[in-house]
Amino acid sequence: MAFPLPSRCIMDQLLAAVDLGSNSFRLSIARIVQNENSVQIYATDRLKETVRLAAGLNAERVLSEEAIQRAIAVLSRFGERLENFPAGRVRAVATNTFRVARNVAEFLPRAEAALGYPIEVISGQEEARLVYSGVIHELPPSSKQRFVVDIGGGSTEFIIGRELEPLIMKSLSIGCVTYTKAFFPDGKVTEESFVQAEIAARKEIEIISRQYRHLGWDEAFGSSGTAKALVATLEESGFSEKGITLDGMQKLKKVLIRHGSAQAPELRGLKLDRMEVLPAGLSIMMAIFSELQVKQMFQGDGALRVGVLYDMLGRDTSHDKRDETAGVFMKRYHIDTRQAARVKKQALIFFDSILASETAADDLRRYLGWACDLHETGLSISQVNYHKHTAYVMANADMPGFSEAEQELLSFLTLGHQGKLDKLLPEKPSRVKWLLTLCLRLAVVFMRRRQPMTSLPVSLETDEQNLTLHVGKKWLEDHPLTRYTLSLEAAEWKKAGFTLDIIPS
Repeated sequence: MAFPLPSRCIMDQLLAAVDLGSNSFRLSIARIVQNENSVQIYATDRLKETVRLAAGLNAERVLSEEAIQRAIAVLSRFGERLENFPAGRVRAVATNTFRVARNVAEFLPRAEAALGYPIEVISGQEEARLVYSGVIHELPPSSKQRFVVDIGGGSTEFIIGRELEPLIMKSLSIGCVTYTKAFFPDGKVTEESFVQAEIAARKEIEIISRQYRHLGWDEAFGSSGTAKALVATLEESGFSEKGITLDGMQKLKKVLIRHGSAQAPELRGLKLDRMEVLPAGLSIMMAIFSELQVKQMFQGDGALRVGVLYDMLGRDTSHDKRDETAGVFMKRYHIDTRQAARVKKQALIFFDSILASETAADDLRRYLGWACDLHETGLSISQVNYHKHTAYVMANADMPGFSEAEQELLSFLTLGHQGKLDKLLPEKPSRVKWLLTLCLRLAVVFMRRRQPMTSLPVSLETDEQNLTLHVGKKWLEDHPLTRYTLSLEAAEWKKAGFTLDIIPS
């Protein structure tokens, strides 16, 4: 499936996606090829290493140093392969284990240093969206409703969609590595352990069962390593003619119980690295079939890493999912779009004055723009402390296209766009985050009258911790409320360690 042709030629440029799953780490490098009317992605290199990261989580959800070292070693090798790739051409996403590990704040910087690129910890909802995108782009175009399941090491994603649009998405905390640790330690299989694993999985899936069965689908696809292993094993062992069926899985289950593990001589097509986690993956898949009444499932190629590649391509054209999400939120929360545009225009003028030379300035500028678009989200909830409601929504809502780190930044900026700055101090923000906040706060101050302004006699300068705002003297005299508000701003910025001088000019 192809994207519309972008406005500028990007022929033969390479993209790289790094998928840091709870079971395996994967690196995919693809070439962008421009055809007559579209742009497509073709894989040129793939690396996959089994890490079993989720197995390193203890009962307190702390990731062991041994598991961290395994991850660091793999990321170092990936980093070597990605050497000299432009930062904007590499996107690394981390999934469930990174989401739940309590010591991720200590682990993540080490992981990023080993890889040499930033790592985005994505939400379960965002993971589901990217999985669906990856699978659908690798399938022939169809108007049929499709059901996609991705059983990972620590979570399983369930998506029903039509063409490129997901209709419903859910991520549940059931995975082949965590279930192996809980029910099949060391890959040992008993009938009792299978019963316990299936019941546990069905209990989780039951929450979404009614909604998914009501919506329905025409075709079902499994996109994970578990699905790929099951398809190969069932077909080559003669348990299924095509794809995954409940009857075929029942036959496989009997073999595993009889031999006490996946190391059964009559099994064909099963790779060595999948043997240990196959029983857990099988129990989850059987629970899915039983609870959701799936009749047959086929293998879907692509999955998360391919979805990441296409998402990157979308960001390089006019199809950035984050722009779409911001637009949807503006409608959902009845945001005054004209006021948002006024604030955005002025905030970006300030940005261009003081932050244009920063590393990743283009990305920072876009984050500030989205914060301006959405800073009044909370007004639809309550006018009192609306900025706090906005910040909560930014941090906790499902925002397709945005990583957790990006949502945290939007939350920070919208929380700080008005009121006291004390509330931001505990986070110990970087200088760049403070300056982004300054751009938004000042724009809100100047646009308080909510009226069109062709231009303002203002300019902003920075020198380390010294901030200088030049404002036309006559303009200040004509706007005493703004002058008073700016004096309060100067007092607030002292709390953040900055000196803000208001200079009439």
